[in-house]
Order: sequence, then C-alpha cells, then structure tokens
Amino acid sequence: MIFMPANHFNTHCPDWATALLNGFSQIFLQRNPLCGLLCLLAILLTAPALLGGALLGGVAGLLTAQRRGYAKADRQAGLFSYNGVLIGLLLSLAFSWSAMLPPLILACGGLSAMLTEQWLKRTREQRFLPAYTAPFVLLGWLLLSFAAPTLATPGPVAELTTLNLLGAGLKGLGQVMFLDHPLAGVLIAAGLLLADRRAALWALVGSAAGLTCALWMNDTSSALLGLQGYNPALAALALSQQRRQPWLPLLGIALAILLTPAFAAMGLATLTAPFILACWFLRAGIRLLRRTPRDRTPCQTPENQPRLR
Repeated sequence: MIFMPANHFNTHCPDWATALLNGFSQIFLQRNPLCGLLCLLAILLTAPALLGGALLGGVAGLLTAQRRGYAKADRQAGLFSYNGVLIGLLLSLAFSWSAMLPPLILACGGLSAMLTEQWLKRTREQRFLPAYTAPFVLLGWLLLSFAAPTLATPGPVAELTTLNLLGAGLKGLGQVMFLDHPLAGVLIAAGLLLADRRAALWALVGSAAGLTCALWMNDTSSALLGLQGYNPALAALALSQQRRQPWLPLLGIALAILLTPAFAAMGLATLTAPFILACWFLRAGIRLLRRTPRDRTPCQTPENQPRLR
C-alpha cells in the first residue's frame, strides 16, 4: 500500500492503536490514524453490526505480524491489518453470527497477514506488482464459495434527484467497506481530506465516473447504491500519487469500470478485483515502456564482419 505522512496524532496514541487505525486507513491507501479513526467511525455509525468483525480481522492481522516478527515499520503502517479488516467486514456480512464466526475471522485475518508479508518480500526483492487488496479478494472468493446464497428482496429504486445522485457519489466511497449510507462516504471523504487532499479529490472523481457510467448503462439501482463507484475510486486513489501523470488515474478509472462486468459474467463476487487488475495492468505497462532498450546493433555474420587487411 501507499505510505502517507502521519501527523502528530501518533504521539498521543499507543503503538498498537496507531497500527490498527493505520490499518483502517490503508484500505484507502493512506497511512493516517485520523483517517483510520473516521473510517472506524463510519462503520460504527452506519453499520454497527459489522464493527466487531472489522476489529477482529484487523487485530488478527496485527497480532500475527507481531508474533511472527514481521518488520515493525510495516506493522505500524497498517500493512498487515487492512486485509484483515476487509475480511472481517465481508464475513460479518455474508455469514450470520455464531460461535464459529469469530475464530474464522481471526484465522483468515492472520492468514491475510502472512500472505501480505510474502507479497511484500517479493515486491521489494523481485519488483513484484503491489499486493493492494489481493489477499482479501482471494480469501473472499474462497470463503464466499461456502456461504449460503441469500435471497434479498429488492427495495424500491430511489428517484434520480440531485440529492440522491450526490448521496450515490458518497456511497461509492462507503461501498469499499460494504457501507451503503451517505454518512459513511462523508466520514471517509473527510478522512481522505485530512490525509491527502489530492487523493480525496481523485477518489470522488472515480466514484462519480462509476456512477455516471452506470446511469448511462441504465443500471440505476446499483448506481444509486454506489456499487459501480468504489472500484474506480480505489483505482484513482492508487494511481493519483503520480503527480506528473494526471492521465494515469483517469486510465485507471476507465479500466476499472470496463473490468467490473467481467466478474459478474464469470459468477464471481466483484469485491475489489477490478481495481487491482486495473492498477496491475497499468503498472505492468509502464514498466514495459520504461525498460531499457536492448542492443539493437545487427548481429555480425561472416558476410558483414569487417575484413582484416
């Protein structure tokens, strides 16, 4: 994930709390405990039933990293917690609470930390592509294959009013954490503003682009729920650090939007997979373009070798 400068909040917060809050903010590719606190508050105020799972998953990742002696700087940055938070949210949403659910969240949160550590090693030693939320997506697909399908009765489709459209743009941020309330988007946007104003702007642009595209495709229901906005928002966040290349987040937004329908066609939960693939494709393409050209001099054959006089 991306490291962002932390503020003086760290001096008044214990190390474990800073690491956990950074884990919440790393869901949005930031390292800022105040941003993480606002993300935590968004869950508490709009979906309190998911809060326990989110905390269990984040703590499991952090404790696993600590027990296995992973780098403290990475632990404090929240790199071993954010996938666990997302897994805890997903499992709390997909499964009913029982005696088996907390141990499952703890085990999966710990496993996500181990996957993240291995990915970090290969990224730093062999220049692998960033993990982003890949451990969450891979474990999520596996776990959802055991979840019983829920028969959700479709609610009434909201009217296309200016207020509902503004709310849908904010919901696009909240849906990163499975939150479909505009207040969640407001709190997350405020957290992003505290961490990085430019990143916050790009996140809102990405969510608005996904919303606009869904409305153009007459998918009003998912558009107003913010379901088409969270992957473009994450792609814009991930690629917005290239300040000299403003076209890059725009390409990430477009690619995430184009990739989203493919997962539904394959029968897979979308989760954050379009965002990951969009960023991987673009980063891999940039690496290929930046690779130093090989020697283009023609091979010497007996016919073109210089003759000795």
